[in-house]
Amino acid sequence: MQAPSTHSATKRSGLTKTLMAMTALVLVTGCASNKSNTGTHSPASGTHYSNPGSAQARAAVSKWGSAYEKDRTNRMAILGYSDALSRNGQTPQAMAVLRAGVIAHPKDREIASAYGKVLAMNGRFDEAMNVLKGAQRPDTPDWKLMSAKAAIYDQMGEHKKARSIYKQALQIAPDDPSLLNNLGLSYLLSNELPDAEYTLRRAATLPGADSRVRQNLALVLGIQGKYDEAIQVARAELDPRQAEANIAYLRSMMQQRQG
Repeated sequence: MQAPSTHSATKRSGLTKTLMAMTALVLVTGCASNKSNTGTHSPASGTHYSNPGSAQARAAVSKWGSAYEKDRTNRMAILGYSDALSRNGQTPQAMAVLRAGVIAHPKDREIASAYGKVLAMNGRFDEAMNVLKGAQRPDTPDWKLMSAKAAIYDQMGEHKKARSIYKQALQIAPDDPSLLNNLGLSYLLSNELPDAEYTLRRAATLPGADSRVRQNLALVLGIQGKYDEAIQVARAELDPRQAEANIAYLRSMMQQRQG
């Protein structure tokens, strides 16, 4: 078999970086979720995205911070405060809150899942895997922990391994929109766009599907050149200026990819 040319390898590498950049954009601008979501954890009900540093983001930090100060062992306050901090770009502080939460609630698998994901977001993959492994029980596996583990494999570029775990988790929680969202993003990261679109469309139709799922669908549609539908979906989830900014970014990425 002929070895791939340097040009082809470089092109594939550039495509992977482009897809990672696009996915990061959507995860940042569309992290509204509820406490069952696994791609970006949050104990709050589905809400629209707010920019880090915005009045809305700071208000959430203040609200959950007050609850946390009243009782630093309250699990909902731990999850709510850490999520608000993450949304506001205060990741090291969110990590500290969750680290203390794991100590206070060593058997709480939702807090462990949130902590593992924050560790992974900071590139601390081995630590993240250890946290999730310690919280998981083979006799009663938690699908949220499985999804968090799969998401880490995706961040490491091991997409086939990630998808195998997502599919195992779906056997426990069939048609969970957050699991399907993460599976769709896994397909996106390996440039399997039809599978990504199919999976995200399926997720978006399910009860409980939140803003993040629909924004990720808009991303995949846009990458495939389905701009009209992508813009329609994005505008339904974001304020007009943010939607237009996302679409403009997406188009610039597509131009770079085609160039």
